[in-house]
Amino acid sequence: MTQIKFFGFILILLFVSVQNSFGQEEVCKNKFQGIELNCIKSKRKRIKVKPHLKLSTLKKNQIYFYETTNLALGKLKIKSVYASTSECLVYFDAVTYERANTHVPKNYLEIRKNYNVWPTESLHLETADNKVDLVLKYDKKQKACILVTQDATGTYLYTTEEDGLISSNDMLYWAAVLLIGLAAYIVATNFMDEEEKFKATENLAEAESSDVPKQNLGIVIKYSKPFFRRYFTPIVQSFKPKRKKAIREKYRKKLATAGLTRDMSPEDFFAMKLFLPLGFPILFLALRSFLEETWPLTIVPIISALGYYYPEIWINGKTDRRKEEILMGMPFIVDMLALSVEAGLDFVAAMQKVIEKAPPSPLVEEFEQMIREIKIGSSRAEGLRNLSWRTDVLAVSSFTATLIAADSVGASIGPILKTLSQELRQKRSSEAEKKGATAATKILIPMMMFVMPSVLLVIMAPVAMQFMAGN
Repeated sequence: MTQIKFFGFILILLFVSVQNSFGQEEVCKNKFQGIELNCIKSKRKRIKVKPHLKLSTLKKNQIYFYETTNLALGKLKIKSVYASTSECLVYFDAVTYERANTHVPKNYLEIRKNYNVWPTESLHLETADNKVDLVLKYDKKQKACILVTQDATGTYLYTTEEDGLISSNDMLYWAAVLLIGLAAYIVATNFMDEEEKFKATENLAEAESSDVPKQNLGIVIKYSKPFFRRYFTPIVQSFKPKRKKAIREKYRKKLATAGLTRDMSPEDFFAMKLFLPLGFPILFLALRSFLEETWPLTIVPIISALGYYYPEIWINGKTDRRKEEILMGMPFIVDMLALSVEAGLDFVAAMQKVIEKAPPSPLVEEFEQMIREIKIGSSRAEGLRNLSWRTDVLAVSSFTATLIAADSVGASIGPILKTLSQELRQKRSSEAEKKGATAATKILIPMMMFVMPSVLLVIMAPVAMQFMAGN
């Protein structure tokens, strides 16, 4: 990073010195009236034919250069553009440099839709010219008015604002290209070095967690994770300690409850919230350009706001699903614990037996985490409290509180686990009955909105037909 800053500073000094030394002779002025024939000739090699231009792409004060079939050069500046479903209009200033004099053509093109038919309007850029250089017409495929370069051999060299059309001599141009190329080489070299270090760190982290099954994080997180972890997480990690502490306290419990502590850190989650407001609009613009659609750009702020709130929506959804899976699997797990304890195993050994025999579930993963904490020195009560904190489920909190109380007084936990299992099954049954009772109410509204109109139509249609036949 220090090398990049040093070389960047040297390149800026070199560029300023070159500009001061060779940038005094301007070929093009920065006003449309000041652009002369020599300016257009200097840009002549870069003139490109763009036969179809939508009016929506034309902006006020854009400047274009053109070349006619008789090799006359000219300049054109957009003054105003108007396009609707029934009228298209473009005003401009144009000057054609002919051999003997200069010619100023008509300064507007206008077409209006009459009787569902669009006419066309043409423009001659030279004084005595039988060729049609520019045509304004409506394109049915694009559903928009377009400006067509018909007989002009070349047009539209340059698109820029009026105050930006300034260029110096060729020496300054090639010096700038050389300096930019050198800067790009230095930045790319340093970037590749940093990229190799980052990949080595990632490979090391993957090797350490290779025995842990990976979660399905969704397509958005899957493809955005390499970007925000690579470029935005270091930014978050460079925050002040107080700010980083606040981020950790805010998102650590959310990630633990959603079971994402092995997949991302609180810094990664906050980096994702910073990246997606940029990533969503970039993806939208890329799709808009690739599909050649005319989606309105006014929804970009809405898409950016969606990108900011998407991580919260995503993690809340994962948390709710995980809590439901824990509640569904808890009675079976507690039954296995009770049987293992009554078979003579202590609590930790019984929990290890449950981990071995029970099918994979979020609660089994939490038990594995608790066993690891106990093995590295945490007490049983502390491990149970951490289990309750991570899951944030009322049933698990009651389960852990009961076990902590029984452990503190030395009571047998076998009967307690059996009682807890029965209570959990009853609670699961009552929840299922509650959902079944509310399902009828929830389906009533869609039925009233969609089914009832159809029923009324079937009933009333014959009556209406008989009434009409009687009249």
